[in-house]
Amino acid sequence: MSATCPRVGGIAPSRIALGVFVVVLFALPVLPGPLAVPEYWITLLNYIGLYSIVALGLVLLTGIGGMTSFGQAAFVGLGAYSTAWLTTQYGASPWIGLLAGIAVTTVAASLIGAVTMRLSGHYLPLGTIAWGLSLFFLFGNLDWLGKYDGINGIPALSVFGWSLDTGRRIYVLIWIVVLGAIVSVRNVLDSRPGRAIRALRGGAAMAEAMGVDTAAMKIAIFVYAAVLASISGFLYAHLQRAVNPTPFGLNYGIQYLFMAVVGGVSHVWGAVLGAAVLTVLQDWLQSVLPRWLGSSGNYEVIVFGVLMIALLQFAREGIWPVLGRRFERRRVWRADARAQTLARRPVANAGEPLLVVDKVRKTFGGLIAVNDVSFAVKPGEIVGLIGPNGAGKSTTFNLVSGALRATSGEIRFRAERVDGLPARKIAARGMGRTFQHVKLMPRMSVLENVALGAHLRCRGGIWRALLRIDRTDEVSLLAEAARQIERVGLGAHIDDEAGSLALGQQRILEIARALCADPVLLLLDEPAAGLRYQEKQVLAALLSRLREEGMSILLVEHDMDFVMNLTDHVVVMEFGTRIAEGTPAEIQTNQTVLDAYLGSVE
Repeated sequence: MSATCPRVGGIAPSRIALGVFVVVLFALPVLPGPLAVPEYWITLLNYIGLYSIVALGLVLLTGIGGMTSFGQAAFVGLGAYSTAWLTTQYGASPWIGLLAGIAVTTVAASLIGAVTMRLSGHYLPLGTIAWGLSLFFLFGNLDWLGKYDGINGIPALSVFGWSLDTGRRIYVLIWIVVLGAIVSVRNVLDSRPGRAIRALRGGAAMAEAMGVDTAAMKIAIFVYAAVLASISGFLYAHLQRAVNPTPFGLNYGIQYLFMAVVGGVSHVWGAVLGAAVLTVLQDWLQSVLPRWLGSSGNYEVIVFGVLMIALLQFAREGIWPVLGRRFERRRVWRADARAQTLARRPVANAGEPLLVVDKVRKTFGGLIAVNDVSFAVKPGEIVGLIGPNGAGKSTTFNLVSGALRATSGEIRFRAERVDGLPARKIAARGMGRTFQHVKLMPRMSVLENVALGAHLRCRGGIWRALLRIDRTDEVSLLAEAARQIERVGLGAHIDDEAGSLALGQQRILEIARALCADPVLLLLDEPAAGLRYQEKQVLAALLSRLREEGMSILLVEHDMDFVMNLTDHVVVMEFGTRIAEGTPAEIQTNQTVLDAYLGSVE
């Protein structure tokens, strides 16, 4: 089976609109006679193309991944200086310079990303400013790079003996690279790692619980965005035939980010549109304003800023989401014969406890949130974890799933000690979970949200996705997601955006996502919270059916009717301590429990 999402990297233009755009784009430099495009406009289009390549990396890094970078201009400089130095000092082929620039940028971005991507909040953009400025001053202070005078005499590119020694001749190459970058970014987003990347923005904890190594994923997209910037720098150096540090400073880094934001920072085609709008607008203001206001001041900067603020007031997500709707092509899920059945993990042995929590304690400073709690979950049973607000249920739940690390005690899952392991490694051992507050990617389809749960069931990475050689794995993952969606009764909503579903359906969707990981133990954190009576009945029926199929479930819940009518075993907590344990009938007659929690319930 195969599926696609209505918003893979933003609104997708129709094939007709895209075909017309490509034909017109490549026809511009070769139009004959009176239709010939002036050299000035070819130059402007060349720069729009170069800027678009950098902005595309920022769409992936900032708009999709949620990591703001002001330093991309420095990576443009690495690509430009690498080819400039090798070709002028050693007479190397420019294509060797391209490979060298990519290699240098990859190493630099990996080292910088390993440090910078650990930052969060306002520290992350400040960190990118710091290393961007460092590289800029490095370019301007090294003697062998010509200091602030730079490097001149860079040779022209040559392709199959054809010299690209003018802007008109190199134009086609620049725009081939732009389209290639667009295709590569869309390939990445429409894949297993692409779903993980889209989950980084506002959903990192959820992504980790699905098995995504979010730290490694952040570094990977940081490196790829840097490589795109480096390729832009290579083309810039051979277009200009000279480089100096000026175009690689912080001002240009801000400008690249601004292009992505204006076009639509979470939309692939927004990068091209933003680069075009800002480049043309800046050029127009620089030519018109001096005639109106005189040449004694930089009025274009002021007017430009006012226009951009006004634009973003009316189109806060950028221009492309507004204009792109005219060309929107809705993509829907269809069967694909390449789909293969994913491997299933072995079922739990019926005679052994599946999960054993043994004297687990969690302290936050002087506060004891969980106090030496012990209980077990057997294969094929539903265990309820209940207690008043503040009893420590959710903390215990997070200790079991790996979201928190225990201060002391042991947690064993399938006879293996898992306390201390990160959430993604516990998920890999067969534990799936939902969240107290629904954690979905609202702009992704129901299908893609559920497919994120199967992240660990295939191993294709970004580079396989970039080259689109992961299609068999991809359609198999989506086929499994479709099966789980049908299993929980959401088949009619498979192509809908997850954010459009009712709360009850979203909670069912979270269960489908957890099931897609092929777990042997399902952890449900208050799945009935906020649901109407009828929705609770549907949920209870689903969980009963899963138990009949052999699934083990650990359930944290406040609704006592829901818990007592569903569970096989109940653990009661108060003030971080287990105060009772037994069958629902035993718990309902336990005086300690009645005093602590159930005394007011008939």
